[in-house]
Amino acid sequence: VQMVDLMSKRLTSQLEGLGLGFELTEAAKGLLAKRGYDPQLGARPLRRALQRFIEDPLSEKLLLKEFHAGEIIVVGVEDDPENKDEQRFTFKAVEGFVPPSAVVLAGAGDATPSTTE
Repeated sequence: VQMVDLMSKRLTSQLEGLGLGFELTEAAKGLLAKRGYDPQLGARPLRRALQRFIEDPLSEKLLLKEFHAGEIIVVGVEDDPENKDEQRFTFKAVEGFVPPSAVVLAGAGDATPSTTE
């Protein structure tokens, strides 16, 4: 699961550039780790799993404008209605994302002005 966190940081920073937050639930991290686990090949299958199950569907949703700046995209897991033994990833939007640069800029105006004579 820690490897999933490391690999998803690039995606998180890309989405922050678009004004979107990104969060994987623990269940999503677990399912992603399970689908991308291969002790012989190391992290490569996990990277491909992240692309296939998260990045590719998310890209399509972004192109269709299903998410908007200021939202946090929360990736979760639910039972797949088409296959009872499988689970699938879900993508939901939650309001309340403030890009890190906006937080820094908001705090920049709090300093007291210096007076020079």
